[in-house]
Amino acid sequence: MVRPMKTERTSEPQWQAAAEAVHGARSVLVVGHIAPDGDAVGSLLGIAGSLRAFGKDVTAAIDDGVPPELRFIPGSDSVLSTVTKGKFDLLITVDSSDLQRIGETGAFGLAHSKLTINLDHHPTNTRFGDIHLVVPQAVAAVEIVYDFLDYLGIELTAEVAYALLTGLVTDSQGFRVSATNSRTLEIAQDLMDRGAPLAQIMANTLNSRSFAEVELWKQVLPTVRLERGLIFATIRQSDIRGVGLKKTGDGGLVSYLVNVDQAKVSVVFKELPKCRVEVAFRAKPGYDVASLALQLGGGGHTLASGCTMNGALEQVQKIVLPLAHRVIAEGTCI
Repeated sequence: MVRPMKTERTSEPQWQAAAEAVHGARSVLVVGHIAPDGDAVGSLLGIAGSLRAFGKDVTAAIDDGVPPELRFIPGSDSVLSTVTKGKFDLLITVDSSDLQRIGETGAFGLAHSKLTINLDHHPTNTRFGDIHLVVPQAVAAVEIVYDFLDYLGIELTAEVAYALLTGLVTDSQGFRVSATNSRTLEIAQDLMDRGAPLAQIMANTLNSRSFAEVELWKQVLPTVRLERGLIFATIRQSDIRGVGLKKTGDGGLVSYLVNVDQAKVSVVFKELPKCRVEVAFRAKPGYDVASLALQLGGGGHTLASGCTMNGALEQVQKIVLPLAHRVIAEGTCI
């Protein structure tokens, strides 16, 4: 079985430093970002499972654990929801652009680990930690994990391939985002050859939605507004409680809205407890919402980003909407 050709990035000194850190570590903590998506969970399980097979004592953790919709991934039951004791030779954070994203578990790991590898693909990454495997050109963090495991000489199991392909499918939105390239598809083919079931992963992620999320959309769609290329919607706590959801994103609403013909940028505001608001951004090619999210204390990709802001919903909207309109004014649709 032949893997796709490695990219030039694996010759950089940081990759050698990361390999030496792994070889020199006995205890490893791997942490994904808060409110994890398929890429975060897939990256975490891929690297944790591989390093265990490599003879390392690995702890894998994400604040609040793996969400129910991603527990179909093999090995997800091994992920802890918190870590409050222990010391580690090495911390590896995956798919996390800044210190806020690694949560309480990551903060504990930083304070109780000798070295930290920051493995990520977000262009807004703040370069925290000691060793940086940050590749903004990668479609998903799992692509960097894939290259790093190859660099370490670790053969991928079917279980690891399953986790990595899940991350690749979800972050590329089924290979539809503009960053998808021929190597993305080559990696996907290799993971399938190693036993990862593409159709099953698609069914469990992109083609799966709970009825409660449909009910949420029914409540929220009347709030949708379209103004000069900017489409936005509002999710209130009463909407979430009303449909019986305890924790949720927007059910994919922000991605759905950006597909409207007249839309250039979409925004979904989700009201959180304690006077905070989660803001999700999506954009069509030619418009940069990553810089907008970074300006507001968040981060992400050029076409998909987000942030969490303090303040009442109406206050946050008054700040965000003019800035989103500016993104449209400064962009050029491709």
